[in-house]
This record gives sequence, structure tokens and C-alpha cells, in this order.
Amino acid sequence: MAEPTALVELPLFPLATVLYPGAPLSLRIFEPRYLDMVRDCARQGTGFGVCLILDGHEVGGPALPAAVGTVATITDFHNTGEGLLGIVAHGGARFRVERTRVLADGLLRGEVQLWPDEPPMDVPPEFGLLQTILERLVETLGPHWRDAPRSAYDDASWLGFRMAELLPLANGERQALLELTDPVQRLAELRDILPRFQRP
Repeated sequence: MAEPTALVELPLFPLATVLYPGAPLSLRIFEPRYLDMVRDCARQGTGFGVCLILDGHEVGGPALPAAVGTVATITDFHNTGEGLLGIVAHGGARFRVERTRVLADGLLRGEVQLWPDEPPMDVPPEFGLLQTILERLVETLGPHWRDAPRSAYDDASWLGFRMAELLPLANGERQALLELTDPVQRLAELRDILPRFQRP
């Protein structure tokens, strides 16, 4: 893995989900602290950090976030039928939280170390079956990826993150796959998980 970057400060949004680099994220925002966060991110053109909740809840007091998360950049806004603010965000760089502090309104802010993007790497031949399985998953579960170029399926990092995104995994498994820094190791872990989903 390349040298990490300097620490940056991000608002953190602990969620009961794992966001992968490149993945879309749809949220309905209603708590004042997160409405303010979204407004500030939109005004400043900055992102916020999405971390899996390890302890606590999405609503209410500050939750304990996982140490590794993903930067989310807002790409769209809309009003929901319930009068809530809906946003669509896009997963970017991963990061490790070094320190956190809670603001007066309950918003969590973290000093984080951004991780470099994984470099492009061809999918080793022994993982070719994963490419076929992902094509089927996209047809049924990931229509937003139907226009992805064929070359994307040949990249080990993209293939692994998309499979981790679309397979029905437990959040702990999703988090472990997010934290891996070797794309081929991630593919190996996914290959070992697949028999669980095969029909008897």
C-alpha cells in the first residue's frame, strides 16, 4: 500500500451499512445535525465520512463508528414523499479514523487518514468465475452497474468491491472486506464465501 496522506478532518455519519469505493448511497436525512452537515458539505464542495456503526443507533445519541470508513460525496438532492431531504452520494477514498470529537449538536467529527486508491490490477485467471457471477448479480441486484464497461470486470479492485456490495453479506463481513488492502485477497475471501449461496 502507498504512503498514507496527511490527516484531514471530516464529519462522520455512522450508518448500519458499509459504503464501498465507487458505490452509490441513498439516504433520507431528517436529524438537524445531519441536515446541517449536508448543507455545509454542499456549500463547501466537501464530502463526509460513512462508517459502520459498531455500537449504538443511526438516530439519537452519537454512535460508535468502525475505525475504517469511506468518504461519501453528494451527487444529488431531492425531497421525499414524506417531506424529508433525500440525497444520493458516491463512495470515494477509504480512510482510518485516528481521533473523534462530538460537537454540541451531536455531530461526530473525525481526524482521518485517507487511504490511496488501489491501483488497477488484472483479475487473476483463477477468479474468472467471479466475473461471471457478478454479471448475473448486476442483472438482478445492481441495475446501476448495467452500463459498466467490460474492462471494469477485468479490474480486481472493482470486481471485489462490486461483489461485496451486491452479495447478501453480514455487515461484519462487509466491513472486513472494506478493510482489506489487497484486491486479490479480497477476491479470495469472496470466492470462499460463495458456496454459502449455492443451491443444494
